[in-house]
Amino acid sequence: MLDHEMLLGVRKPARYIGSEWNVSKKSFDGSALRFALCFPDMYEVGMSNLGIRILYSVLNAIPDVCCERVFAPDTDMAQVLRDKRLPLSTLESQRPLRDFDIIGFSLAYELVYTNVLAVLDLAGIPLEAASRDKGFPLVIAGGPAVINPEPVHEFFDLFIIGEAEEAAVELMDSYRALKQRYRSGSLAKHDLLLELSRIEGVYVPSLYDVSYASDGTVSSFAPNRPGVAATVKKRVFHGFGETSLPAEWLVPYIQIIHDRITVEVSRGCPNRCRFCQARSCYFPLRYRPAAKAIAAAKKYFRQTGYDEVALSGLSVSDYPDLSALMEQMVCEFKPYGVSVSLPSVKPKTFLGSMSGLIATVKKTGLTFAPEAATDRLRSVIGKDFDEEEFFRMLGQVYRAGYQHVKLYFMTGLPHETQEDIEAIAHFARRVSAARKEAAGASAGVNVSINTVVPKPHTPFQWLRMDSLERMEQTQRFLLSKVNSRKIRVSFHDRHMNFLEGVLSRGDRRLSAALKRAYAKGCIFDAWSEHFNFNAWMDALRETGCDPGVYVRQRGIDELLPWDFIDVGIPRSALEREFRAIGGGCFPDRGKGERQ
Repeated sequence: MLDHEMLLGVRKPARYIGSEWNVSKKSFDGSALRFALCFPDMYEVGMSNLGIRILYSVLNAIPDVCCERVFAPDTDMAQVLRDKRLPLSTLESQRPLRDFDIIGFSLAYELVYTNVLAVLDLAGIPLEAASRDKGFPLVIAGGPAVINPEPVHEFFDLFIIGEAEEAAVELMDSYRALKQRYRSGSLAKHDLLLELSRIEGVYVPSLYDVSYASDGTVSSFAPNRPGVAATVKKRVFHGFGETSLPAEWLVPYIQIIHDRITVEVSRGCPNRCRFCQARSCYFPLRYRPAAKAIAAAKKYFRQTGYDEVALSGLSVSDYPDLSALMEQMVCEFKPYGVSVSLPSVKPKTFLGSMSGLIATVKKTGLTFAPEAATDRLRSVIGKDFDEEEFFRMLGQVYRAGYQHVKLYFMTGLPHETQEDIEAIAHFARRVSAARKEAAGASAGVNVSINTVVPKPHTPFQWLRMDSLERMEQTQRFLLSKVNSRKIRVSFHDRHMNFLEGVLSRGDRRLSAALKRAYAKGCIFDAWSEHFNFNAWMDALRETGCDPGVYVRQRGIDELLPWDFIDVGIPRSALEREFRAIGGGCFPDRGKGERQ
C-alpha cells in the first residue's frame, strides 16, 4: 500500500493514487472475476488511449467482473517499489496484480514491449508464460501491435487479435465456466487455453510450432494439437455504430497527453494508402450515427466540464456529411466556450463553411498529412491528396484566422529521389507564404518527418526499410534545403524507427532479445531520455538475432511470421498492390532513384 511519504518522493504522485472523477467503484472482494487492465506506459499516455477507456467500461459493465487499471510506473516509483519490496498494484483497490485472475495488456505500439516485462517483474510474476502455473493470473494482450504478436509470444498466454469489445466478454464467460476446475488443478493450463482458443480472434502461441530455414526465413508454422485452426481470424466488432462508448469519462487529477473528450465517429478507413497498417487493423469501415456521437459528447461534457471535444477516426474527413455534424457540434458547445477539433484531415474538409465554423470557437492550428511532397510519389504510396485543392483551401483558412499549420511527411518511400526530399522544403515554404498572400504575414509551419516502417498486413510488408545511414543522409539533406525561420522541421528518432521496424516485422526469436534488452535496463523505449539503442543492439547480437534479417526485402513467396493472421484483406490483394508499384525493383532502388 502506497503511503504519503512514498508519494511525496516521486514525480507526479497523482499518477498512482487513483480515485479519479467517474472511476469505477466495484468491489474487488465481491466480484467473481478480477481483471487488471494495463497500458504499459506512463499514466498520462495510457489515460489518453481511447481503447483503454472503452474496455474499462465494457468489462465493468459485466455484473460479476471487477476491472481495475494499472500503468507502467516511472523509474522513480519503480525504484521505490523495489526498495520497499512492494508489488505493483492497481489504482482502484491497491491490490497486487498477482491477486487478479487475468492481466490484460493493451499493446498500442512496439516500443512498449520492455515495459510489459517491467510491469510483470514489479508484480512478482514470471515473465515467461511457460513458467506461470494456476497460481498466477493469465497474462493476455490485445491492441494494434498484436497484428504481429510473434516477437512477444513467449510472455503471453493468449492474444485477442482485432477488436475486443465482444471478444473480451466472451473470454470472461468462458473463463468463468472453467475457473473453478482450473484453480483446483483438475483442468490443466494447456487445456484451459485450448478451450479459450475456440473464441474467434483468440490466438494461443503455445498451440503452434514454428521452424526456420537455414537462411533465417520461416519454413513452417502449424498447430501442434488437433482441432486448432491453422489461421486466426481477426475479431471485428459489428456493433460499433450503436455502442462501443465508455459509460463514464474518467477525469485525471493531472494533465494527460490528450486532455479532452474524444468521440470516435468512425472505425476503419475508406482509403487505401499502401503504407498504412491501421486500415488492416480496423477493417472494415463503419460509422457512428451523428446523433449518437453528439449525444455522447454532451453526456461526457456534463460529466467532466472539459473545454474541448475531439472527433476521432482514421479518416474523419470521409465521415458522411461531416459539415452537418460539425455544425451541430459547434452549435451545441459554442455557448459554453468548448472547442470542437478534428485530427489530421483532407483539404476538402475545410472548403466551404467548415474552416469559419470551427474558427468561431477557437482558432487552433491545423494539421495535414500529405505524406509525400510530389504527385508522383503520392501516387506510388496511394495517398489521396489534391495539391491544388490544398492550396486553395489554405487561403480560405488563413482568411478565417488560422496562423499555424502542421504537416506530416514520410521518407524512405519506394522510388524516392532527392528531388522528392527537396520538394518537402519547397512545399513547406509555399504553405508559409500562402498566408502572407491571404492575410498579410507568413504562417508558422511545423514539419514532422518520419521514416516509413514497412508494416505487416500492408502492401509494403515485403519492402526493405531504409538503413540508419540513409535515414541520416536524408535528414541532413532536407535540413540543408530549409532556409526559413518560419519553418520548423522535426524528425522522429531514426534509431527508434529502426527498432520499431525490427520489432514490428519480427518473429518468435525476438522474445529472447527482448528479455536480454530488459535485463540490460531497456525500458520506456519510446521516450528519448530512456531509449538506449546500443543496449538493444547488444541484446540482439548476444541472442543471435540479426536486425538486418527483419528489415530486409522479403520475397513475395516467403512465408511471413504473421501470415497465419487473417485480417479480412486477402494476401493476394496486398500482393497485387505491391506489384502495381513495381515491387521487384526496390532492392536496387531503381535507375535514377536515391542511392
